[in-house]
Amino acid sequence: MSIEGRLDLKLAQKLILTPQLQQAIRLLQMQKLELVETLNQELVENPFLEELTEIPEESSPDEKEPVETSEEIEKPLERLMEFRVDEYFEERGSDGRDLGYFNPGTVETPSFEKFVSKKPDLAEHLQWQLRLSHAPEELKMAGEVIIGNIDENGYLRATPEELRNLSGFSDEIINRAIELIQTFDPPGVGARDIKECLLIQARYLGLGGSLVEKIILNNLDDLEKKKYQNIAKQYNVSMDEVTQAIKIIQGFDPKPGRNYSSQEPIYVEPDVFIIKDEEQYRIILNDDGVPRFRLNEKYRQLLSNKGLLSKEERQFLEDKLRSAIWLIKSLDQRNRTIYRVTESILKFQREFFDRGIDYLKPLTLRQVAKELNMHESTISRVTSNKYLACPHGIFSFRFFFSSSVQGDSGEVSSTKVKELIRKIISEENPSRPLSDQQIVEILKNSNIHIARRTVSKYRTELKILSQNQRKNLEKREEL
Repeated sequence: MSIEGRLDLKLAQKLILTPQLQQAIRLLQMQKLELVETLNQELVENPFLEELTEIPEESSPDEKEPVETSEEIEKPLERLMEFRVDEYFEERGSDGRDLGYFNPGTVETPSFEKFVSKKPDLAEHLQWQLRLSHAPEELKMAGEVIIGNIDENGYLRATPEELRNLSGFSDEIINRAIELIQTFDPPGVGARDIKECLLIQARYLGLGGSLVEKIILNNLDDLEKKKYQNIAKQYNVSMDEVTQAIKIIQGFDPKPGRNYSSQEPIYVEPDVFIIKDEEQYRIILNDDGVPRFRLNEKYRQLLSNKGLLSKEERQFLEDKLRSAIWLIKSLDQRNRTIYRVTESILKFQREFFDRGIDYLKPLTLRQVAKELNMHESTISRVTSNKYLACPHGIFSFRFFFSSSVQGDSGEVSSTKVKELIRKIISEENPSRPLSDQQIVEILKNSNIHIARRTVSKYRTELKILSQNQRKNLEKREEL
């Protein structure tokens, strides 16, 4: 067989996403916080983008202040020109007040910013205790390395080999430093797994050698599966003793470092408001805090002047102008798409907005995409990580999309069925909790027909315990 070179022509259609189109897709699926950060970054990088600021309303002629005459303006200006800066500082400094600048002849006073309260994070809290300890210097140096490898939950995430390589100390010094840090506040910090974390807290309370310590060491699986009879039989103790020990363990903190987390809570901010106005609804996009752009006129004039720019400068400005125009168009398209999708949801779920969650209907992304003549993936991007505020509360866009469950009167939303299951279990007798099959029978009385495994699936999604777990929980509370 001979080997030869050959040149072939091939014709094919191929979809290529340009950088501008990729940017438009990213903008579409961004939540508001990400969008604001991206737009602020674009404002810094693109000279053609200029943020629109609100122009204050002009006051009426009667409310305007009297216009100063030229003579009234000139007199203060003359005094200002004659005034010497040195005289000002001499006069202000004569009473001993701080003038806001450093004088080498005086002691520098601390800034007021140093007195602003700041919550210490876990690393700072541990380092403060390490500095106060009477440990040898080498233990403190090894302790600094260990603290740097403790995560926000308080667990040590580095292996002994990694700590040895980082610090340069022996295994003995490393182990002694770990033991030292495990005596610090909060109890349980510096542990390498959940078992060690619980053991540290037990021994901190003086429970070493007790039933509590034995359960943590040997019976965490039984504890998780609530096999309390096995524990009582293994240690030949009564159920009361086991129950008391378990209550103590349940009071331990499995994440001791989380109380020192510096992360601030992030509150949900709706992207869209639906407001009821008499019998109609109004859709308002929430653009509060989102910068609005326009093209900078000075740079456009500069680009139109061909004689002032080199080839590279002109190419740079043309690219930035195209990018700015595309960004403004993409933002406008994003707002239009979100508005249209919200309008479609309002149309399909009108009964929900009028009467509440019991009237939520099954809805799929495909239905909305078909009505708006869009691709299903576009609807998915629009509804991802976005929230809608209405008279019934704040809901994720995905809340309005749910599968259907068959009922005697037609299809019922799975979200409504989940809410019914939650309500049924909340109203049950705690001493005799309902089984999944009993819930199936109750739902049949409401003309909703689903299988027992579906009830189990929905109950798990709602994070509701099984019948036996709810029954055991009630017994423990009674004890």
